Amino acid sequence: MTENVSTSNLLKQTETFLDGMIYWSWQDTVSCLKSCELFLTNADSSGLVEKLIFSLLGKIAYNTDIATLAASSSSSSSSPETASRFRFSSPSKTTPESTKPRSSSKQWWFDDLIILPPMIIERVIKNMGAYGTDNDSLILTKSLLHFLKMAVLQCKRGAKRAALYSRSAYAGLADTAVHGVISMSCSFSCRGLFSVLRIVSGFGLSKDCRAKLEMLIGGMLDQATLDDLLVSGHDRGVFDVNLVLRLMRIFVHSDLLSSQKLKKVGTLIDKYLCEISPDQNLKTSKVLGVAESLPDSARDSFDGVYKAIDIYLESHPTLPFEERSRLCRCLNYEKMSLEACKDLAKNPRIPPDIAVQALKLQHSKISKGEYSACVKDVKGPSMINSSGMVLYNGDGESLSPENVQDTRMNMQWRVMELEKACREMKRRMPKLVGHDVNVMRGTTPHYSRSPLPKLC
Repeated sequence: MTENVSTSNLLKQTETFLDGMIYWSWQDTVSCLKSCELFLTNADSSGLVEKLIFSLLGKIAYNTDIATLAASSSSSSSSPETASRFRFSSPSKTTPESTKPRSSSKQWWFDDLIILPPMIIERVIKNMGAYGTDNDSLILTKSLLHFLKMAVLQCKRGAKRAALYSRSAYAGLADTAVHGVISMSCSFSCRGLFSVLRIVSGFGLSKDCRAKLEMLIGGMLDQATLDDLLVSGHDRGVFDVNLVLRLMRIFVHSDLLSSQKLKKVGTLIDKYLCEISPDQNLKTSKVLGVAESLPDSARDSFDGVYKAIDIYLESHPTLPFEERSRLCRCLNYEKMSLEACKDLAKNPRIPPDIAVQALKLQHSKISKGEYSACVKDVKGPSMINSSGMVLYNGDGESLSPENVQDTRMNMQWRVMELEKACREMKRRMPKLVGHDVNVMRGTTPHYSRSPLPKLC
């Protein structure tokens, strides 16, 4: 096969053939790389894989801005070897137009590389000088995320090709993608970061990369939606509640936390609690953990928390008495509306002592503070005597006797409603304490129930 035997022998012809790779079409180069998968070790040791990768990079660099592909290659801190790789493999004057792809989009090569195995994609990224922590290119990060997303879809569909590789084979690519997201975090929204987390979480992501990605998400949790939080669980649970708990800890301890952001997340968490409550594998400790992950100042009303607890109790009819009492400890009765307290008092799923305590606090709130709250509606500062009568307001006008009478009647009516609920609760208490759990299964909910949560 050598020239010693005959001129233009097979070895010489093969070398000449391989030297002309740069003139091959894009599809021929990708197909040849794909065929190396069957004898990768031999193809790699002979240098064939390296030549094909350089040819591939030449075509990518010829049709894409090099600075866009690898930002590090144009910086002063990059090594001469890294910066010269694209120049070595992309002679723009000698590359024929026939090698160019039909699409002019910056992402024209994403779908074509999906057919390549993860170890070859890894080699391609390494030769670009953007592997691991060196990745600071947005377009390369997007290409990796696209490649990993398609691998996830192929695994879900049970594709034979996807079954050839374990998920750990993609771990290096997943870490590289996350490093790119972290370095270009300003280019990703909160929803985009959740999408990244869903894609890479199943590929053996390193703890450091996962922690940094969750740190980014937790810092902007006030921009999240309910669908974002509904990440499917990897254990027995339907949803990944542990992830939400970690994100909540990051959010609460963030430096730029404001009252407005806190209340926005409070509303979001109440919706999340209502959505996950029907999960039969959801433990009481997880519900309490999510409900108590925010301070009381994050909620103007605890009606949403009560609704979630009621849904949970209805979905878990065999929950012991002690667990039901423990679950209600996260409620702030002083921040519950009168209607919610009345519903709680009549709810057979709520322990009687909890219901009585809520009614007492509601009664105390009305008797002590209701009249003062009504007076605040009067414009200007007002002076109030010990009996609660308005003596003077900022406009120099006294509160009319008609308004005083209306206010008193409204207060008396609300106090009567609470007293009536208390009497009803005391009358029913002996029966509730002796109730068997099986009786509670037939009770009807007092709040309208949302449908079972959907998987994302």
